[in-house]
Amino acid sequence: MVQFSLGSVSFAPPGLALLPARLPTPCAVGCILSPLRGWRGSRLPLLLQTRAIHPIDTGANPDALSRDTVYNLFPATGHREFLLPTQSPISVAVVGVGVFGRNHARVYKELEQQGEPVRLLGVVDPDTSRADEVAREFGCKAFGSVQQLLTTHSEVQAASVACPTVHHLSVASELMKTGVDVLIEKPLAGTLAEAEELVALAATHKRIAQVGHLERFNPAVRATVPLLTQPMFFEVHRLSVFTPRSLDVDVVLDLMIHDLDIVLAFAKSEVKEVRAVGLPILSGKVDIANVRLEFDSGCIANFTASRVSTERVRKLRFFQPRQYVSLDYGRQEVLVFTVGHDTAGTPTVNPQIGVTKVPVASEEPLHAELKSFLRAVRERSTPVVPLEDGRRALALALEIVAAIREHGTKVGLSGMAHAKH
Repeated sequence: MVQFSLGSVSFAPPGLALLPARLPTPCAVGCILSPLRGWRGSRLPLLLQTRAIHPIDTGANPDALSRDTVYNLFPATGHREFLLPTQSPISVAVVGVGVFGRNHARVYKELEQQGEPVRLLGVVDPDTSRADEVAREFGCKAFGSVQQLLTTHSEVQAASVACPTVHHLSVASELMKTGVDVLIEKPLAGTLAEAEELVALAATHKRIAQVGHLERFNPAVRATVPLLTQPMFFEVHRLSVFTPRSLDVDVVLDLMIHDLDIVLAFAKSEVKEVRAVGLPILSGKVDIANVRLEFDSGCIANFTASRVSTERVRKLRFFQPRQYVSLDYGRQEVLVFTVGHDTAGTPTVNPQIGVTKVPVASEEPLHAELKSFLRAVRERSTPVVPLEDGRRALALALEIVAAIREHGTKVGLSGMAHAKH
């Protein structure tokens, strides 16, 4: 049996146990930059890399990447595991560089330039000319496939999955199975079964996995959370001008799902009834939809989503005892109208109603989202928006899509979508 010793820690091939996340005393660990010889077809690590390691606070998460990251990479399986924590930047990639993916690459690069511990390693897209263009723009590498990325740059630790929804499962599973943490754009998947498989994969491979419900990180939404008491009626509008993107899904899965996620988080109650109507206008999918939800709590929520509007509107309003709250996603503004003689805030025409503008610290939601994801990766903590939340929003969205289809059949509109193809 051959053993390798690192200070007071030893390990032996081919079982090659993981090194502990904490070392008892300050030590410096050397590097092994190539496969160790004498072990045929071996499962020995291709690369161990560290710098000086110091004791870590015993109260810290033992998996946290608060020091140098070192990997055990087993060539036979492609599996990688963290050996030691680190302070080096997290190496990230973006898979799919359409409109959303390019923005992810942009923000990762901006965070890197602002001193955040992150490094944009590369972008992946089967359209290699598009990948090359985005890579040149943000000073990183371009890859034509996830496999090419993983086989040539095993140091990648996290990735944004921004490819078309139908590829979310295949791309994210390939990444997670090889030890890469993922942020998967919304909707989480095309079907509930695929979403549940992603949740299971993340648990099995112990990956940090977050879904990209961007509005959770809108400063106006965050400023609204402390105001919640007992919301009983929601009115939500999300209107957008037509653009030839995300046409592989209905407007419910493209736009409305943002608001479904927020209202589910605000209402904190199970949905009791769904009524919905929708129409395809410029695409083969539903482009405009109106939905009414009733919750077990008695709360009612009305949603209107359109991607064929002449104006851009993103507003959520809700009523709760003695208060009306108006949230503007785009302006990042929150207004609170409170009824009562002891009302604080600016008086209105009605002296019994006072209006207050809630302080909101402006920030691009995508910046906040990616910083939150990177923090979860570094600390090995549960993401703010875990895959389970994405599955819940998807389940409701798919129920709405089914209700729209049922309504269309009932009133003789079922052939309209086919006519658009």
